[in-house]
Amino acid sequence: MDKTFLLEVVTPHGLVVSSKVEEAYVPGSQGDLDILPGHAPLLTSLRIGELHYKRDKEIHYLAVNRGFAEVTPIRTTVLVDTAESAGDIDVERAQAAKARAEEKLKTLTPKDPAFPQELEALERAKVRLRVAERAARG
Repeated sequence: MDKTFLLEVVTPHGLVVSSKVEEAYVPGSQGDLDILPGHAPLLTSLRIGELHYKRDKEIHYLAVNRGFAEVTPIRTTVLVDTAESAGDIDVERAQAAKARAEEKLKTLTPKDPAFPQELEALERAKVRLRVAERAARG
């Protein structure tokens, strides 16, 4: 059995990753998924979170924003609204987005129509900062 599978990460702006990988870890909406070569076929929705994959024994990190993943034994296709590699994240911008969302959430109640949007903005910023931190350590 092959020890790799094709991972493709696609956004509305184009292909972000297309590579043979040994493993991928994706943020499923019902729980995180660790995908290895030969994985059983599945289709799942994705939440805002961290996606990472191992290629040539090196781990690469992406911050992703909602979407879907199709898994087959030889290929995993991830379709997401956005995907940023750890090294491409603007940390200052992510920190500013986090601060803005935190400030707005202080003035909103869970019943306010803007509350879920600000909660998502905060989650996106936190994920981006966490992924960027991984790049700084790596």
